[in-house]
Amino acid sequence: MSAKTNTEYGVISIDDNVIATLAGISAMESYGIVGMASKNATDGLFELLKSDYLAKGIKVYTKDEKLTIDLHVILEYGVRISVVAENIIERVKFNIENLTGLKIDQINVHVQGIRVGK
Repeated sequence: MSAKTNTEYGVISIDDNVIATLAGISAMESYGIVGMASKNATDGLFELLKSDYLAKGIKVYTKDEKLTIDLHVILEYGVRISVVAENIIERVKFNIENLTGLKIDQINVHVQGIRVGK
């Protein structure tokens, strides 16, 4: 599904993968995040995604021209989870609304793991 905006000249359609990629790039700018997580269906384990596959750890839902975004993230050990999650939410909301003109209804941050060491 895609987000659609009606203008006087026609319809602008933005695919959910584009929004997910924007959200992933925005989230990675936040301090304390290591990367996005993707669930391995066979093992039930979460793996760290490379920067080329950020959109796989993000789900975008469009309803009545408003977006709901679910981010599955892996954080660094030693950071305050609530502060990092709030920073991710603020940055993703700001960037998506400014770049696309769409309104965000809700952003959910799911912390799937903590990375210890390098």
